[in-house]
Amino acid sequence: MGFSKDQFLARLQELKIEFSQYEHPVVMTVEAQAKYVGNTGGALSKNLFLKDKKNRFYVVSALADTKVDLKVLSQRLGLGKGGLRMAPEEALGEILQVPLGCVTPFALINDSARHVSLLLDQGFKGKEHCLFHPLSNDMTISLNVCELDKFLRSIGRNSSYVDLEANPPVGKDNPPDLADLVPSDSVAVPDLLEKAASVQGPTKDHAVSVTKGAEPSRKVKNVKDKPVGSMQPSNSFKDVGQYVEEILDKTSALLLSEITEDTIKQHGERLGAVVSNCIRERLSAELKADTRSYLNAAYTEGFGVARMMFQNTGSHNQFRCL
Repeated sequence: MGFSKDQFLARLQELKIEFSQYEHPVVMTVEAQAKYVGNTGGALSKNLFLKDKKNRFYVVSALADTKVDLKVLSQRLGLGKGGLRMAPEEALGEILQVPLGCVTPFALINDSARHVSLLLDQGFKGKEHCLFHPLSNDMTISLNVCELDKFLRSIGRNSSYVDLEANPPVGKDNPPDLADLVPSDSVAVPDLLEKAASVQGPTKDHAVSVTKGAEPSRKVKNVKDKPVGSMQPSNSFKDVGQYVEEILDKTSALLLSEITEDTIKQHGERLGAVVSNCIRERLSAELKADTRSYLNAAYTEGFGVARMMFQNTGSHNQFRCL
């Protein structure tokens, strides 16, 4: 079990780290946090929990107004343009052991996060005080960079400050400048997305949803080998319609790949329930993770883009970030 807020604050006191604390209602965005602590003089931060294709995890902590381009950052780490994505929400509990909205450098105090890489915005160095949640988003603490570094040293961490807005060329003559910050080992937990993508056998009491005697379409005969790749957010952060079409295309492809003559013969009247269960198992976690990645990409472009995106879709839900 990870550190609680009270245990963490007690640890800071043991280390004689100077900080100020401000209690407030639970907040899920930087904007909401600013309403309560924006007048304290400290610099607000945004914190991202990311993973790469080899199941290695990263915490990126930046000033609220720093633009973080995940494609550029991925290239600078030597992971290629699409090497980074938002980590699934389940990994917050498995690795950082904090709930959604509570990601900060302080979460690395937990032993389960010992392999997580930390990238800090060099802009923090120019601020007198910086604001972070102390493992819980119903409080904010303020401390200077020297005290943050002192905490990181206490848990065996080096403070890696980088220019997160830089976009240096990467190529044959220009090796990735942040490659040394990539963890050497994968985190020793299952890849949650791959686990969700595995097909689970249906239970015997699933409801029947296929009409008796219905003739299956012959068009599905050659579809079972059609690849169903993982979904990626649309290239345009503003084109929500294109992103939705991608989801529908992938869902349709998966549906057709599962309805084959063999599965019809094997499951008969239970085919509808079997296919429905398979689609839910294979797409649920992936859709959640990719949608969070899509929203985060919009967030890094600024709240203005995010608001425009939601206006175009008619959504009035609150935009949330880690």
